[in-house]
Parts: sequence; structure tokens; C-alpha cells
Amino acid sequence: MSAQASDRLGVGIVGSGFIADFHTRAFRGVRDADVTAVCGRTESAVHRICDLAREQRVGDPAAYADIREMVRDPAVDAVWVTTPNHVRVETVRAITEEVASGRASLRGIAVEKPLGRTVAEAEEVIRLVKDAGLLHGYLENQVFAPGVTRAHDLVWSRGARAAGSPYLARCAEEHSGPHNGWFWQGDKQGGGVLNDMMCHSVEAGRYLLTPPGVPASEWLTPVSVDATIACLKWARPAYADELVRRYGSEVDYRSRPAEDYARSTIVFRNGDGDEVVAEGTTSWSYVGAGLRLSFELLGPEYAMQVNSLDTEAKVFLSREIAGRPGEDLVEKQNAEGGLMPVLPDEAGAYGYTEENRHMVTRFLEGRAPDEGLDDGLQVTRLLMAAYLSAQEGRRIDLDGTQEAERLRAFVPQVAQGTWRPGS
Repeated sequence: MSAQASDRLGVGIVGSGFIADFHTRAFRGVRDADVTAVCGRTESAVHRICDLAREQRVGDPAAYADIREMVRDPAVDAVWVTTPNHVRVETVRAITEEVASGRASLRGIAVEKPLGRTVAEAEEVIRLVKDAGLLHGYLENQVFAPGVTRAHDLVWSRGARAAGSPYLARCAEEHSGPHNGWFWQGDKQGGGVLNDMMCHSVEAGRYLLTPPGVPASEWLTPVSVDATIACLKWARPAYADELVRRYGSEVDYRSRPAEDYARSTIVFRNGDGDEVVAEGTTSWSYVGAGLRLSFELLGPEYAMQVNSLDTEAKVFLSREIAGRPGEDLVEKQNAEGGLMPVLPDEAGAYGYTEENRHMVTRFLEGRAPDEGLDDGLQVTRLLMAAYLSAQEGRRIDLDGTQEAERLRAFVPQVAQGTWRPGS
């Protein structure tokens, strides 16, 4: 029994919000791990995640309010960091200080996206983790989504092998807006939808353009970034007032808006020496059935396409049925009637299950995950280049050291609270 127990990973989840819920549900599909602890600042939210873990039979976690106390728990072998962006660095610092001091013993740490609000913050997270000697994973679920990974493998094994490597990836994530107030605040979140969701699209684009089994940073060299941001919906007076009603005066899009739309075009040089492009589009101003994720990959004689709302199940509810608002059909659900898509297993479809399985397996084996914090740093650099491009209205060339140094110290106007739509 003791040998069997040592082959399981005890996972402590730091943070008790929306993403912690997704990860907890995803552990149903991970056979060699248990959620052994949950830590957060809101007692009721922590107990809700603990109860969910017991309900899903993925563990019997202890509840903690102190992160340092949690990581000293001998039942915690690895930590999943899902805390808000503005406390990300302090959270990682607390964990790594406990490990470095010998008060805690961990196999690894996995950190949710984005890695930091700035390049400097992302670099600090990596420094802390590496100095503590921990294995590390970057929790970017979309590059583990089964539809994406299966289509990616087929395109490369059948299309690219015969006709040459792909040259254009298009990735988009769209919904009607975040769940919690801090997401809407530029200083806490690090920006608007570009920082919140373009991180997904950028990394998905890098993944799609890279052959299976090859690190994206070895295959793709960034050349330039061109981007646009706008506040299309939520700065309109009626909708700005709605945000105040929902979240209070701290979310004031009349005076301190963040972008609800972002577009980026990233040019890379691939391992074959060819120019390739990743296009990303994200918005908090999409009003449809719910969250829409779409991916395309184009090559010389082939194409692939994935759309999360092209589901295997749908339901129709007539106007005679008045439904209570919720998200029981699909994340960010915007209606309770009509023809609606149904995602039976959102955690699986969005990639959380395979992501967690991969991280657990690698930590148990003592090997670095395929998606590590260095990937998160590369994404943060590209996001900051996109903000700089949008802010200055020009393409940002990334092949020189001058721009790299500037990006290290760059803080977007949106994060400073000084950006205005149309400026």
C-alpha cells in the first residue's frame, strides 16, 4: 500500500475561483493524483472547492487560508497556482521560499496563464521557481484540448509530411466578458482581453505551427508583431454603467476602460527557414450561445478547423419555457432558450483534463512537462509586443536587442489606467 501511495501525486490548489473549479472537475480524468489541499482568501469559496473535490471523488482536501501552511502539508507534493494576476508573483514567492528553506518539499509547481502582467513579472516567477529547483509547468489548457491535439497530429503526419510545413494559424477566443471584477481592472489583470485571452491564442498558434514533439521555441523564431485593441462594447455608457452595477465603482469603463477586443498578427521564421504567421482574435464583446474557441491551420495542400460550439449535442427550448440564468449548457452562456449547444464535458473539451494528466505524469516521473514556464515567458513577451504595437500604431520588430530591452520594462497604458479608446 505504501508503494502504491508513493506513486500518486498530492495536489494543492492555490486559489478558489472559476479556474480552480475547472481544474478540480478535470481531475476526474487523472488516475494517479488526488486534490489534497485547497488554499484561498475567501473561506466560503475554499470550502466550495473542497466540497466539489469530495463530490467528484478526486480527493478529500484540507482547507487552508495560509499558502505557506498549505505547502508544508506533507500530503501536498505539487501546487497548482490559480490565483489572480495581481497576486501571482507574491504567491509563487511564498511557495518557493518555503521550499528553498526546507520547510516544504514539493516535486513541482504548475502556474496558470498568463505567467505575469509584464515581462518583468514573468521573469521573476521563473527565477523564483528555478532557484527553488522545482519542476514547472505552464497551465495553457488549449494546447491540450483533444480536438486541437488530434487535428494537429494528423495535419503534421499526413499533410505536412507530404506537402510541407503549415504557414498560417488562426486562433480566436470570444465570449461576453469575465466572471469576476478584477478581470475587468487593467491594473490588477495587467490589461484587458488581450492579456486575459490572447495568451491562449498566441500559445495555440505557436503549438499549431510547430511539429509534434518539438519545443515551439526551438522551431519558431519571432520576427514581428502587429496588433490592434479597442473597446467596442463595454465603454458605451449603458454598458459601462452595467459594469458598475455588477462589480462596484472599481470597474468604471467611463473613466478607466480596458480593451474588450484585440487582434494580433505574429510573424515567425520556422525551422525550415520559412516565414509563417499566427493570427489571434479575442473579445469580451461576443454575444452568442457562449464561449467560442476556434482554431485553423493552413498549409500548402491541407487545412484543419476546430470550433468548440460545433458540439455533438444540442437542445431546443421554446419561448414557452422561462429558464433561470446559469451556465449549465456551456461556459459564458448567454441564453436559456432557443437552439443551444451542449458541451457534456467542458473540462475535457477545453483541455484541462489532458493538461492535468500531463503535468501529474511528468512530476511523478521527475521530468519537465512539455509546456513549461519558459513558454509562458515567451507568450508574455509577445503579448507586451502586441500592446506596444497597438499603443504606438506600428509593427514591432523583434529581431533586435533594443526592443527586447524595452519590452522588459514595458507596462501597457491599459494596465496603468491611462489608455482611452480611439487614442
